[in-house]
Amino acid sequence: MRSTFEEQLNNLHLRFSEMGMMASEAIMKSVKAYINHDKALAKEVIENDRFINKREVDLEKKSFEMIALQQPVTSDLRMVVTVLKASSDLERMGDHAVSIAQETIRVKGTTRIPEIEKLIAEMGDMATSIVEDSLEAYLKEDGQMAEDVAAKDGDIDKRGKLINDMCIKDMQQSVDNVISGSSYMLVESYLERVGDYATNICEWVVYLNTGHVVELSQKHVTDTEE
Repeated sequence: MRSTFEEQLNNLHLRFSEMGMMASEAIMKSVKAYINHDKALAKEVIENDRFINKREVDLEKKSFEMIALQQPVTSDLRMVVTVLKASSDLERMGDHAVSIAQETIRVKGTTRIPEIEKLIAEMGDMATSIVEDSLEAYLKEDGQMAEDVAAKDGDIDKRGKLINDMCIKDMQQSVDNVISGSSYMLVESYLERVGDYATNICEWVVYLNTGHVVELSQKHVTDTEE
């Protein structure tokens, strides 16, 4: 019985890690599509989101089954709960990648602001990095690493504020910048949320190690938030 449960737990662990890679790739591709105005790549991100959604449903179902049938305790239970909760955060990251991809397709107008697009590309790299690092902390079950990773979210927020400030300034200078500026601010907000959800995962890693739920950010978000 124990060996069967451990096999199920390892499979749960593996499938969650795969979902994390899917979400990270979606974020990276969505930003690339947006910066390059690549609508084909944007459509690919939107189409592939169904795989992330399906994986979350599968993980949720399997987690509940393991809790009901195996009745795990202590560290085993924390592992199942962590996957159950953190997979929801990954699904929301995928949703924000889709929102960026949709903005690539939706946005009209030809006015581009290279300086801001460069900052968005950098912010996208930062967001992808914090997601990957939060997953590494999970794989290593390293609570200290999780706390260190969560602290990087502040850098993403600072980059986002800089983008917002530049957009407002450019829109005030010329009405031609209003469409592009508004779009940049939307994309910035999506990337900022990605960082927040990565911080959530870091909090679950700490829970996995200690059994205590902590808030590593004052901007804690839930899977019910848009």
